[in-house]
Amino acid sequence: MSSRKNLYRMVLAAMFLALCLVLPFLTGQIPQIGQALSPMHIPALLCGFFCGPWYGLIVGLIGPVLRSLLFGMPKLVPTAIAMSFELATYGFLSGLLYKLFPKKIPFIYVTLIISMIVGRVVNGCVNAIFAGINKTPYGLQAFYTATVVKTIPGIILHIILIPAIVIALRKYTAKE
Repeated sequence: MSSRKNLYRMVLAAMFLALCLVLPFLTGQIPQIGQALSPMHIPALLCGFFCGPWYGLIVGLIGPVLRSLLFGMPKLVPTAIAMSFELATYGFLSGLLYKLFPKKIPFIYVTLIISMIVGRVVNGCVNAIFAGINKTPYGLQAFYTATVVKTIPGIILHIILIPAIVIALRKYTAKE
């Protein structure tokens, strides 16, 4: 990869990391709205699509922990740590699958949905580990409620917004 292209991806990744820090302010620091819309998920997924799997992984891994350390939200343990693994999975898989699949619109959706499912499973596994360490109950119902039921608005938002951004920017960059 040329150094110019690498620099371009690095700058984009920095922008996506900044968006991970800033977008949650749109929810007014109300945790229930933030959980429902999942604004930090958007830049992690987009970073994977536009910068590739490794940048997506790094931005997803750093974003929640950095935001927790800077602003106190989300709570570092277990929320920010579980989110770090989830968003790292999103960024890595969206970058990897987008690279592997044909560049047709349906595969953008397939990439997004697979990334979102696997990332949520990873989040559930990390939360289960923390629950085991703390000897607190965490079962399938808690996982389903936290990662599906409470995030339905965010899931819908991501399925509408992210492919639209990827398609629009793909058309824009193809003109250059």
